[in-house]
Amino acid sequence: MSEHTAKDNAHAHKPRAPWFADATPPGQREWHDLVISESVAGRDISIPVYVWKGKEPGPVVSVTAAVHGDEINGTGTIRSIITDPPFQLLRGTLVMVPVVNLLGFERHSRYLPDRRDLNRSFPGSSGGSLASRLAHSFFTKLTKHCDYGIDLHTAAVRRTNFPNVRADLSIPDLRAFARAFGTELIIDGGGPKGSLRRAATKAGCLTMILEAGEVWKVESAVVEYAVRGIANCLRHLRMVEGKPTRPAYRLETDASKWVRATAGGFLEFHVAPGEIVHEDEAIATSWDLGGAEVETIRAPCDGIVLGMTTIPSVAPGDPVVHLTYPKKGSISRIERVMDKLDDDSLHERTKEDLSRSFVVTEHDDEDD
Repeated sequence: MSEHTAKDNAHAHKPRAPWFADATPPGQREWHDLVISESVAGRDISIPVYVWKGKEPGPVVSVTAAVHGDEINGTGTIRSIITDPPFQLLRGTLVMVPVVNLLGFERHSRYLPDRRDLNRSFPGSSGGSLASRLAHSFFTKLTKHCDYGIDLHTAAVRRTNFPNVRADLSIPDLRAFARAFGTELIIDGGGPKGSLRRAATKAGCLTMILEAGEVWKVESAVVEYAVRGIANCLRHLRMVEGKPTRPAYRLETDASKWVRATAGGFLEFHVAPGEIVHEDEAIATSWDLGGAEVETIRAPCDGIVLGMTTIPSVAPGDPVVHLTYPKKGSISRIERVMDKLDDDSLHERTKEDLSRSFVVTEHDDEDD
C-alpha cells in the first residue's frame, strides 16, 4: 500500500472478529440471512444482507436502508447496485442491507410494531424492548464489524428533502468520507441520541446518512444521486478505481431551521427543494378555502431549501420549508454556480423531480 493510500485509509485498521461475512470468499458476491429476532410463533426473523468482497483485503463498508421502514429510496438504490453493478469492487468488503427495519417495512410504517423508532434505539440492549433487542442484534452482528457506514434515509411522511449528507465533521476521517460522497449540501452534526449513525460512529464505524426524497417511493433522481455517492465513497477508500466526482458547489453548515405557518390555510408554493431563497422572499402563500389570501410566508434570511412539506393544507405552527443557511457572503457564489448548471445536470433534474409532488408558482409581489 502506498503512503498516500495508507494515509487516506488511516481509520480502516479495526481488528477483525469472526462474523457471518467471513463465509463469502474474496472476489465473490452472495446473500446471507441475518437472524435478528424471532416471531410470536417462535420462528426466526431474518433480514437479507448482500456481501460483496473484492479480491484484495481492505476496508469494510456497510450501506443500510429502511432503518425507518417507509423510507425506501435507499432500498431501491441498493437493488440498483446489486442488479446492475456500476463499478467493480477491487478490494475490501461492501455489505448492503436493503431493509433493516423489516417489521416496519412489511407494514409500510416508519416504526416497529411496538410503535418505537428503531433509529432511536441503537446500540440497543439484549434485555430491552423489541426495538432495543433488534437494534442490539443488528449492531453487534453487523455494524461493529464495519469501518465505515452509509445509512440511506428520506424525509418523514408528507415531506421531501433535497439530497444532503449529514455527519460529524469534527472527525477528520468521517469529514473526508462525507465530502467524498459528492453532495452539494453537508449538514454537520453527530445525529440524534439512539440513531444508528451516532452509535456506529462512537463504536468506530464512521457513519454518515444521506437524506433524500420522500417516503414510500423509489425516485429515479434520488437513486442516481445515491449510487453516484456510494461509488464516490468507495473510490475515496481505494476500493474502486477512479477519483470521486466533485459537486458543482459545496455548502457545509450546522445551521438550519423550519419556516412555519402562522395561520391555517391552503398553500401555494413558490420554491422547490434545492433552490436558493433570499431574505424576505415569498416561499409560499396561504389561502382560505374561499380563495381569500391568509398570509404570505417569507424567508427570514438567505438560504437554500433543504426540504419542504408536500401537503398543502396547514395549521398554525405546521412546518412549510426547511432552510439551511450558508456562511455570510457564500450565497452569491453558490447562486452564480447554479445559474451555469445545465438543465440536464443531476442537480437540476433532481430539483425538478422532487417538485413534481406539488405545484410551484411565481409570486407577484405587486399583489401584497
